[in-house]
Amino acid sequence: MKDIKNSNNLIDFVLMWVDGSDPEWQKEKSKYKTDGTKANTVNRYRDWDNFQYWFRGIEKYAPWVNRIHIVTCGQVPKFLNTNHPKIHMVNHRDIIDEKYLPTFNSSAIEMNIFKIEGLTEHFVFFNDDFFLTNYLKPEDFFINGVPVDEFAENPLNPSTDVFENNMYNNMVVVSKYYDKPSVKKRLKGKYYNLKYGFNNIRTLLLSPYKHFVGFHNPHVAQPFLKSYFEKIYDLETDLVNSTTSHKFRDKGDVTQYLVRYFQLLDGNFIPRSRKFGKLFSISNDNSALVDAIINHKYKSICTNDDEDTIDFEKAKKEINDAFEKAFPEKSSFEK
Repeated sequence: MKDIKNSNNLIDFVLMWVDGSDPEWQKEKSKYKTDGTKANTVNRYRDWDNFQYWFRGIEKYAPWVNRIHIVTCGQVPKFLNTNHPKIHMVNHRDIIDEKYLPTFNSSAIEMNIFKIEGLTEHFVFFNDDFFLTNYLKPEDFFINGVPVDEFAENPLNPSTDVFENNMYNNMVVVSKYYDKPSVKKRLKGKYYNLKYGFNNIRTLLLSPYKHFVGFHNPHVAQPFLKSYFEKIYDLETDLVNSTTSHKFRDKGDVTQYLVRYFQLLDGNFIPRSRKFGKLFSISNDNSALVDAIINHKYKSICTNDDEDTIDFEKAKKEINDAFEKAFPEKSSFEK
């Protein structure tokens, strides 16, 4: 494994994006059969038309970023200034073998981001619904080259949902390489920590179990070491390739959370406060989300679109109005 102790290493951001409203993309997607499960429904791809605010948040709150790698199927946001020196557009074909393309499987793309040309060892991973909404320092993500993260066990929910199956697959791999008693002994003050708040209770309640049965996933901007993606690929090449081969999310997939778990269980992290960020599930009452955006309550938020029954246009307007109020000025990343 590469040396990760150098605090002078640059930090890149990596973001996956798709324009689900693009007719050509929709036509291409319709050629391939999907099972219609929750993980592959239309709300996973609908366009909230607020991607520009992601860049405004980056410029205002994390101007120290080295480069921003935007991973797409070849699409380019209409507003984006691709000539900006920090912008690197990455096509799926740049990191995924042609035989697996096109792909509509976010897990397949995630497990191959380590192949991005020029990607730094230290990078922060975003989905396009992860926004920065308050000032950050590089030390919010890495301290002396080590990722800043929070540790909390959390049991998996028995479910037929594809995502829950993927989490189970992650844990099967974890169980092959990590023994819970030895991890607890080695992590010491990182296993339980006051910064985790009530999340320590999750871990405590699962302490009688001899094996790991799941972990809490914060759903915020996530610091990664590229070498850990390489490590997973070397250890589980067939499994990663199998995930990559699925054009849509599949029950047999593993996800980028697996890489995070390896970092945590190796002790390659610095404890972080659970108050760093917050997941908001968009609904017909988004008052808490709107308040968080306008008043910059968290450093990182996730605006999770997982509900099919919301009034989409109403929710879109109130959330984007909040973003416009919080970020009224164009960034240099926009034309």
